[in-house]
Amino acid sequence: MSNTKQNGSIIAIITMMFLYAMISFVTNLAAPIGVIWKSSFGGESANTVGMLGNAMNFLAYLFMGIPAGKMLTRVGYKKTALIGIGIGFLGVLTQFCSGFFADSRMTGFIIYLVGAFISGFCVCMLNTVVNPMLNLLGGGGNRGNQLNMIGGTLNSLAGTLTPLFVGALIGQVTKNTSMVDVNPVLYIAMGVFAAAFVILSFIPIQDPELGKTGANTVFEHSPWAFRHFVMGVAAIFVYVGVEVGIPGTMIYYLSDTTAAGGGLNPQTATAIAGSVAATYWFLMLAGRFCGGFIADKISSRSLMTGATSVAMVLILSAMLLGKSTTISMPVFTGSSFEMVVVPISALLLVLCGLCTSVMWACIFNLATEGLGKYTASASGIFMMMVVGGGIIPLLQNFIADHAGYLTSYIVPFLGVAYMCFYAIIGSKNVNKDIPVD
Repeated sequence: MSNTKQNGSIIAIITMMFLYAMISFVTNLAAPIGVIWKSSFGGESANTVGMLGNAMNFLAYLFMGIPAGKMLTRVGYKKTALIGIGIGFLGVLTQFCSGFFADSRMTGFIIYLVGAFISGFCVCMLNTVVNPMLNLLGGGGNRGNQLNMIGGTLNSLAGTLTPLFVGALIGQVTKNTSMVDVNPVLYIAMGVFAAAFVILSFIPIQDPELGKTGANTVFEHSPWAFRHFVMGVAAIFVYVGVEVGIPGTMIYYLSDTTAAGGGLNPQTATAIAGSVAATYWFLMLAGRFCGGFIADKISSRSLMTGATSVAMVLILSAMLLGKSTTISMPVFTGSSFEMVVVPISALLLVLCGLCTSVMWACIFNLATEGLGKYTASASGIFMMMVVGGGIIPLLQNFIADHAGYLTSYIVPFLGVAYMCFYAIIGSKNVNKDIPVD
């Protein structure tokens, strides 16, 4: 490989890593901000209302996934990323504008949901770019999985810091708490998007040669012809729902001091809940960081099988132990760890972050392995099903409203069980006779 080509690949990899972090920053604004709307509206379905912003964010994937894949094929990776960043700025700006309607709660909430939906278009497009590009830049296989794992480390870092920022700014949530209280975070988000757009405009990025298509490329089939891809689409649907639902519902669980067993101080429960959720994301960061060193040595199938097996044990244990037992656990507060008393179920669910940390990269790698020229369009379809991150947590919180928080974790448990099945059986490519060059 020439020095020029090698330097270009390094620049492209670094840029994709940064976009990975932006994806998590935007996505993880939804759950902690949802606490504001949950408290504002109250009522029997408060948890469902609080999760609607997250649902709108992920619903955008359903509409934008396939168009984003087609855009990737037609205009390339860089232009697709630039368009996505521009849309992201507009989405955060719309959420910011919802704070101007303090006198009309419902109007402000609707504007916020529209902003969350627009932001969803952004993260869908960026996800469509970064995942296949890192996989292709790594040449597929274990090396491609390794690059996605390293990118996931930065994704988790942003996911760790976001609820900390928002939780610290919100403090104790009351019915008078509004979107204005999180304006500094939204200012930062808009500034990051603006800076990213300008910087990326000047960075020379070439589309990777592996899996590259052109106007004369003939597509005899589609990604849907590959069984392992179809089952991988379902796996990513439930994975994103599990990844978002575990910490998102836990924030509501711990913020509700009655439901959590009274172990938290009502005055600081929301801030502590944000820190506990941040610890989940911190463990995802740690897991992906460590995974980045071993992913080129351990197959995605083996890594996925082990992670899902442990996750099922942790979730089931949390559901069975309930809130009767409390334990002191270290929570990440942004600069250090502090000991707080929480239900033991919260500690077990936080530990799931180590397991979910490796799942995204493994599923994507397994589902797109061997697709060749179908990779770009497959990525768009793949992203469409990330809508699971909105639907599954919404279902989980509907159950939480009517049957209790811990009972609702049957939803992520069943999701992890399916992913374990996919890793062992469903991920095998049985369609190797289809030409992909």
